[in-house]
Amino acid sequence: MFDRYQAGEQAVLVHLDFPDESTREDLTEFKMLVSSAGVTELTVISGKRGTPHPKFFVGSGKAEEIAEAVRLFDANVVLFNHSLSPSQEKNIETLCQCRVVDRTSLILDIFAQRARTHEGKLQVELAQLRHMSSRLIRGWTHLERQKGGVGLRGPGETQLETDRRLLSERMVMIGKRLEKVERQRQQGRRSRTRAELPTISLVGYTNAGKSTLFNLLTQSDVYAADQLFATLDPTLRRIELEGIGGVILADTVGFIRHLPHDLVAAFKATLTETREAELLIHVVDISDDRRSENIEQVEYVLSEIEADEVPQLIICNKIDNLDDVAPRIDRDDQGRPIRVWLSAQANIGIDLFFTALTERLGSQIVEKKLVIPPTAGKLRGILYKLNSIQNEYYDDEGHCHLNLKLPKREWNRLVKQEGNEIEQYVQLKP
Repeated sequence: MFDRYQAGEQAVLVHLDFPDESTREDLTEFKMLVSSAGVTELTVISGKRGTPHPKFFVGSGKAEEIAEAVRLFDANVVLFNHSLSPSQEKNIETLCQCRVVDRTSLILDIFAQRARTHEGKLQVELAQLRHMSSRLIRGWTHLERQKGGVGLRGPGETQLETDRRLLSERMVMIGKRLEKVERQRQQGRRSRTRAELPTISLVGYTNAGKSTLFNLLTQSDVYAADQLFATLDPTLRRIELEGIGGVILADTVGFIRHLPHDLVAAFKATLTETREAELLIHVVDISDDRRSENIEQVEYVLSEIEADEVPQLIICNKIDNLDDVAPRIDRDDQGRPIRVWLSAQANIGIDLFFTALTERLGSQIVEKKLVIPPTAGKLRGILYKLNSIQNEYYDDEGHCHLNLKLPKREWNRLVKQEGNEIEQYVQLKP
């Protein structure tokens, strides 16, 4: 579709330091992204700027340096650790005479390599098409050429208009397919809710060790590797907890700083497992020097997908990489577990994890008895949708007596939505 240079696997890397923290990227993480994409790093061109250059993103002198490095190392792709505008990509490609790929496109490429399920492939393609649609104008050298010739004369649609229409039609079709998959997921969630199976979702920065912990807990063989985005497609398994019973454990895609918005939008359906969970297991690579920034980024993405109100249990993973750190449980002032220090790879402290998990889940279920007047039928319907009604009966005055059992998170959300007046219907259980 595009008149562009062909990308290869021999890359010149470009990284700039900016004073603004919101635009600053990490070079070590960028190199891991490049390695995860299967690309060979030839050299790194680095520098400092106050703001991006409007034409080349880097300065004109640095752009010439990049072009010289491409010729010197015989590279066939330039990878930027930043997001570029379509015009900046075009200008650098013209100067270097090779393909230019920015950070967003690189992450999308990794996701495309990792996708295994039908849903995952659809989500990645949708994200790629959204990203591509803003770059059509720089892909063609004949954008304004009208279609002509026998049998082709007509409305005079330009090549650019044709491509935009085809992309739009394809995105609509993928969106409909994903809606169908999402309905199937909702059906599965309803089945688990009816079976009273709480869901626990593993979240965390990419390469924090989520899949390794998941495999250890569930005796599964989910792909786990020391690379970014080793897990893309969500995996659900049932485990048994003493005193709790069956629990659904979900392994999800890892987060990363400045995760492309197209990806967040495309994966919202998948991340519903996170938003609807009773508890989030936030896995942190405690041996990573950037752990504080990683935690902040995970919290940011959780707020984007509206999962920031779900209770969390933090797992300080990879303690085997640190000196003199023993497995333990950290508790808050009420004695509730808030952090577990362990190593999934070395199978250290897993018994403490199960202890903390059992304690937290046991405190996440609330039981309520409500007496609802005939005028509050809407509330009764909402409670039925939540599958929280254990039993009910009506008294002689038409009041409905309900016994509820539901996650504490759902109860707090209900109080927030319906107002505090719902609490006036709560009766003290004898």
